[in-house]
Amino acid sequence: MTTLIGSFLGLMLIGLPVAMAMAIASLLYILITGSVPDVIVAQRMIAGVESFPLLAVPFFILAGNLMNIAGITGRIYKFAVALVGWMKGGLGQVNIVGSVIFSGMSGTAIADAAGLGTIEIKAMKDHGYSPEFAVGVTAASATLGPIFPPSLPFVIYGMMANVSIGALFLAGVLPGVVMMLFMMATVAFIARRNNWGGDVLFSWKDLGSAGVEILVVLLFPLSIWLMTLVGVSVNFAVGGAMAALLFADWYFKFSAVMALMAPVILIGGMTMGWFTPTEAAMAAVVWALFLGLVRYRSMTLSSLAKATFDTVETTASVLFIVTAASIFAWLLTTSQAAQILADWILSFTQTKWVFLILANLLILVVGCFIDTTAAITILVPILLPIVLKLGIDPIHFGLIMVLNLMIGLLHPPLGMVLFVLARISKLSVERTTVAIMPWLIPLFLSLIAITYIPEISLWLPQMMQTAK
Repeated sequence: MTTLIGSFLGLMLIGLPVAMAMAIASLLYILITGSVPDVIVAQRMIAGVESFPLLAVPFFILAGNLMNIAGITGRIYKFAVALVGWMKGGLGQVNIVGSVIFSGMSGTAIADAAGLGTIEIKAMKDHGYSPEFAVGVTAASATLGPIFPPSLPFVIYGMMANVSIGALFLAGVLPGVVMMLFMMATVAFIARRNNWGGDVLFSWKDLGSAGVEILVVLLFPLSIWLMTLVGVSVNFAVGGAMAALLFADWYFKFSAVMALMAPVILIGGMTMGWFTPTEAAMAAVVWALFLGLVRYRSMTLSSLAKATFDTVETTASVLFIVTAASIFAWLLTTSQAAQILADWILSFTQTKWVFLILANLLILVVGCFIDTTAAITILVPILLPIVLKLGIDPIHFGLIMVLNLMIGLLHPPLGMVLFVLARISKLSVERTTVAIMPWLIPLFLSLIAITYIPEISLWLPQMMQTAK
């Protein structure tokens, strides 16, 4: 155990990437101890990525890239401006609402920060907001991406913890709303303290247009449900509702209805059992292609090729981390290191509420130093047995783990959202870090609420399970 963990930490301290550190530490352990045949390394690494749920990873990454090049981010931003831009601290509120909508398509915090963040930070600077405030609210709202469904970290966690990915997606809805409300309240507080007003004039026409678009989106699943109640087949009901939606979008020239439909199709399809989370990722790609090539006609072959190559590059890095982490986590288990660490944690407490405090602290620290995918792959084998022993729902714990790791993305030394926003805003990493610090308050308040009120996470999955 000492060889495995010591070499891993040592390699990280000298600046080696996390995935390389895990792979080399695993190989050193096998060579030094001689307790495991060399061929096991290859077998375990292949087994780590030989999983059907992991097929969702490249498709969700591709969907996020396609959304960015299809002009969907701009339409979401304009819709959010019409909806909440008139409030105090208007563009700050727009930033948060836009991230909520975009998170229903991308599934990653980095895609949210890089996609909408580019538009939002520039617009906020142009309206006189300080770069620090623009960066801070963009960083905080980017954490909503993996909490609202769909979510790449939930896919990885669900695979590792052997829990329903669909249930995890549903469990993220209410926690995402809680986080959104805390963030919007923070913007309102800062705006009131600085005597900021709205950034667009209040207009019943614009607000009404945004309201009509929301109503049209909500009518889509309602119309399907009503048609099935009167005996219409599900396939015919979906086809009829989609045809009506396309006609309304063409006739009334809605600006964002089709973009807003993405989360409705994904979440509704999984909830109704029309497709699995992996198939939902493929549906997200198809929808993004439809919008970019047919509805908005904003994609070109060159931009489509670029999005594809970016997806290949990102997917390769993610899956390499999964393969390296899988052998590392397997060795932690077989060497009894995971059991020793679990026993050590349980020696402090046998109370689940105290354990959750310790787990939060541990995951927060790990999230500052280790990539999200690698952190989930390493921590789940260690912490899940304790979670089950103490009677904590693994779905609830999945929300806690992912939110902690999202907060870690905002911290140096390895916070990817931090570095993305520093590049976009042209601020130094130090100034970006300082700008993000005040926004940790609403994030930690959300974390406390989600940790100690399990019903926030579990109510919707339990209700849907009861309905079935």
